[in-house]
Amino acid sequence: MKKVILLSGSPNPEGNTVQVLKECAKVIEQNGVSAEVVSLAGMNLKDSMNPQGGYNDGFDEIIEKIKGAKGLIVASPVYWGTARAELMTALQRIAMASMKSGNFLSRMVGGPIAVARRAGQTSSIQEMLMFYLYNDMIIPGSTYWNVVFGQKPGEALKDEEGMRTVKRFSENIAYLVNKLD
Repeated sequence: MKKVILLSGSPNPEGNTVQVLKECAKVIEQNGVSAEVVSLAGMNLKDSMNPQGGYNDGFDEIIEKIKGAKGLIVASPVYWGTARAELMTALQRIAMASMKSGNFLSRMVGGPIAVARRAGQTSSIQEMLMFYLYNDMIIPGSTYWNVVFGQKPGEALKDEEGMRTVKRFSENIAYLVNKLD
């Protein structure tokens, strides 16, 4: 089955980042592709490049979900002008696992989303984009940068332009997954 994994790097399991991804998942599913939001909240990820994993931190299960998917969207809240360190650790571990397991990320469709109160989204998007470019992934565009503004949980959903942008991005993800499958 065609599936997109939406990975949240937020420490808040019900915060703006997860809420935005849930809306993106709805759009993807409305376009005939299964979608699953996965959160890193509460995980104690080990910062290691060991491709075999085995850290019993729950991340190996997430990698297995990604291996079975056709798309991967990652989203991070912005703290101190950059994507969360835990998400960047996750992306590095996913990349290493892919390189050691037949490059399962190659030609997978995806892209990043950044959520913040005021600023830092574009630098965070650029930081996360390196993962997609390095791993030979297909990145669709949208009508603007994939950034959403909001501080308190629920505020990001009120950013009309930001939500319109990430929903169009999600449509484009589903469109490409359907075309490439």
